[in-house]
Amino acid sequence: MSFSNLGLSEKVLAAVAATGYTTPTPIQEQAIPHVLARKDVLGIAQTGTGKTAAFVLPMLTILEKGRARARMPRTLILEPTRELAAQVKENFDRYGAGQKLNVALLIGGVSFGDQDAKLTRGVDVLIATPGRLLDHTERGGLLLTGVELLVIDEADRMLDMGFIPDIERICKLVPFTRQTLFFTATMPPEIRRITETFLHNPQKVEVSKPATTAVTVTQSQVPAGREAHEKRELLRRLLREAKDLKNAIIFCNRKREVAIVHKSLQKHGFSVGALHGDMDQPARMAALEQFRKGELPLLVASDVAARGLDIPEVSHVFNFDVPHHPDDYVHRVGRTGRAGRTGTAISIVTPLDQKSMVAIEKLIGQNIPRAEGDYTVHAASGEQSDRPRESRGRDRDRSRGGRGKPQRGRDRERSHEPREARHSSEATPSPDAMSAAEARPAREARPAREARPPREARQSSEPRHGSRQQASNSHVPSIGRPEPRRQREPDTEPGDHSHLPAFLLRPVRSPAGA
Repeated sequence: MSFSNLGLSEKVLAAVAATGYTTPTPIQEQAIPHVLARKDVLGIAQTGTGKTAAFVLPMLTILEKGRARARMPRTLILEPTRELAAQVKENFDRYGAGQKLNVALLIGGVSFGDQDAKLTRGVDVLIATPGRLLDHTERGGLLLTGVELLVIDEADRMLDMGFIPDIERICKLVPFTRQTLFFTATMPPEIRRITETFLHNPQKVEVSKPATTAVTVTQSQVPAGREAHEKRELLRRLLREAKDLKNAIIFCNRKREVAIVHKSLQKHGFSVGALHGDMDQPARMAALEQFRKGELPLLVASDVAARGLDIPEVSHVFNFDVPHHPDDYVHRVGRTGRAGRTGTAISIVTPLDQKSMVAIEKLIGQNIPRAEGDYTVHAASGEQSDRPRESRGRDRDRSRGGRGKPQRGRDRERSHEPREARHSSEATPSPDAMSAAEARPAREARPAREARPPREARQSSEPRHGSRQQASNSHVPSIGRPEPRRQREPDTEPGDHSHLPAFLLRPVRSPAGA
């Protein structure tokens, strides 16, 4: 069957022919006629099967008739991420080149003023993420009462990102008589409840089992150690030894891990970019565009790049971290082997990931074989150079017998050493007393301030009472056996108060009547 048999308009067929596509995919072949018949559609298909064109092409045909009104869009498409929303807009720009349609994009990271100006001119197609859409409606700059067709794309991703309450609010803002298109790759119980609530007698289009991977993707798992530096070394080895590697997406579970792996690969000479949710929108789009054009063969990303991104010629996918949710594995692997092409997906599995791998194999209904070959990481010089400095310091402390204690703790331990050993290792004799320092400790080599009389004579001549400052300096530590506490000779003559601060020398006024 060709696109001409699906009921699309002449303008849309011309745009499709200009892109080089001649045969629709199974999801397009089954969904497009139902959309043109103005029926609700529940589409279930694995990622990479052409779900986006399955609703973009019939929408373009429907929108040829009618006119947009200010702040009241005619159609609404909800996407979970900014990248997916921007990708859908690119599809409208490509297939709707011969039509004068106003398409607006409401995503975060862009000025409210620019978006509000587009809404004021009137919008035929509004593509938005749920959070930014609700921001505009709460400000009173957007009315959804004119929406004729609502598309909820990547619904399972909406569930994972916590957007289901927002979706329920949005569905209550659009007219009850709307047409709803619902597309997902997996069907968790919560998604099933949403479809039963907001879809009216939908036509179910299921071209593959939910949560399955494409048969064109070769999957494997490689065992690794628990340490992060071992995983990074193993990843570098897999990248160097991969066959027919044209480009690859490397997935991590956390944004912080994305930054660490990106920096590590750069340090070892790889041309690589990064993509995660904490990056600002221009940086995210720039990294994605460089990867699409082939300027960056490697892209380290979080799950923000796992859903729906259409980069047809990704040859490899590496799971640096095994995903916590089995559904995420399906979407990650779906970035390769798209549109009938072959692909390779390799997962680095630590002993802590075994439970997650069992859940993934249970979900997709197949065992993921172990890669052939010995991938044991052998310790060698320079292999741990990309590890964080603090972790290397902790390992050095452990090799010395400690557990990374702070310097204060080590000084406290040294305080229990004999005093002679501490002074002999720390004090440095002066050049003049070098010969004397060889025979006795350094402190004894220092010349005495003055000749002191015998102890008994000093005790009889020193005053019994002295200032508080004299008492605090009375004890001078000596080398060897500790001597009994004794009072130090005053450095000033009796009656000399030059050593006292000025505020202590001011006269004291007695209270009146004393």
